[in-house]
Amino acid sequence: MGITMPGFETRSIGVADGVELNAAVGGDGPAVVLLHGFPQTRLMWRHVAPVLAEHHTVVCPDLRGYGASSKPEAVAEDTYTKRTMAADIVALADALGIDRFALVGHDRGGHVAFRAGLDHPDRISHLGILDIVPTLDTWKVLHGVSAAVAFHLYLMAQPPGLPERMIAGSADAFFGHFLDVWSTNSDAIPADVRAEYLRACRGAVPSIVADYRATATVDIRHDQADLDAGNRLTMPVTVVQQDWGRQLGFDATAVWQPWATDLRHVTTRAGHFMAEEAPKDIAALILDLLKR
Repeated sequence: MGITMPGFETRSIGVADGVELNAAVGGDGPAVVLLHGFPQTRLMWRHVAPVLAEHHTVVCPDLRGYGASSKPEAVAEDTYTKRTMAADIVALADALGIDRFALVGHDRGGHVAFRAGLDHPDRISHLGILDIVPTLDTWKVLHGVSAAVAFHLYLMAQPPGLPERMIAGSADAFFGHFLDVWSTNSDAIPADVRAEYLRACRGAVPSIVADYRATATVDIRHDQADLDAGNRLTMPVTVVQQDWGRQLGFDATAVWQPWATDLRHVTTRAGHFMAEEAPKDIAALILDLLKR
């Protein structure tokens, strides 16, 4: 990765057989792990991470299948499940000698963080989720023409082959589309950062599609099983979202309440890339979460 975060060391750390996560590590104190979203890399935390690192050990990995991390072929249905990707994050913490840690995820990283909170509650002290609803609820709140905003979910849910070919054939246009339409401030993602995101995604089409395909299949089953079993997020949880409830016609807070016993739900005026558009606000919300 050509762009680095000053004060952070970049490390490649094994987390599973044949899988290494490339992570930026900095600061000192109670640990916070920050997970990026789509179509981004750990670089999305470049403004927030240094603020948190003043009092915390901060770890910003590229997720499995993204950025400079390993991109194993999806030979099994669980290769890119959020359960597998969450296990990567716990293994990363183990390798760094971190026992309990706060976990904050945006977009795809939010789904991984959500699953980590359910599967590893003994390891996650606080949970922050930026701009998603849980996987199971994602499909429930999309209806009719309003679902067009999430067309990529349906495209990448298709069987292997066609989505990969279509996206690879116009990768910069495809990934660049989301960088354009999901932002309310074009200056938040400058040209060099945009170029890095596009380069990283261009080289990761099969794994990105596999990640999304899991969200339309086995991830749903995992969520449903937890809901049926009464499993909940028991650590303090802060969810920060755009006003998707108003746009898509649902009560966003009510969607989250069945999943978390200690929930704070916040609506932001920033766009989807809120950690880049409003980094001071996001850093403050994370620090507030860590005090709970």
